[in-house]
Amino acid sequence: MITYYDDRSVQVTSTAVRVDGRTFRLAEISMVWHRRGSRSWRVLAGRGAIGAALAGPLVAAALGIALALWLDRSLTVTIAVVGASVLVGLAVGPVADFLFEHLDRSYARGSRQLEIWARWRGQPVRLLCTRDALRFGQIYRAVQRAVEAGQPVSPRRR
Repeated sequence: MITYYDDRSVQVTSTAVRVDGRTFRLAEISMVWHRRGSRSWRVLAGRGAIGAALAGPLVAAALGIALALWLDRSLTVTIAVVGASVLVGLAVGPVADFLFEHLDRSYARGSRQLEIWARWRGQPVRLLCTRDALRFGQIYRAVQRAVEAGQPVSPRRR
């Protein structure tokens, strides 16, 4: 038996697909497809908030520099305001790695509900429903490979 995918709730082998305790034998699966739901506005808003958090200190620094030049105060005051603005802009550095990691994870998880369907014993059955795009792709490809490997190869004509 070949294992194509295995985690705590899904197992795809050369004989069956097991999802949350339900077993679907590959010999009884005739077709596999997927569906994508609508986008989650909550996820998109979260990505926008991360982008704003990344851009906020840089915009504040630029506005501080513009303000320092616009006020036309003494050289000491201008240098102090520009220096403070630059420090605010540099504050994004240590935080940027943390925020970019969260942004990257949000794309890996995806923003849509993803479903894997199969025709099992002649009836359409939803095998899996998840928002995790990376996991969905791994499972979907494993099911495809298992089904393809289980299908008989037709003889070639010469």
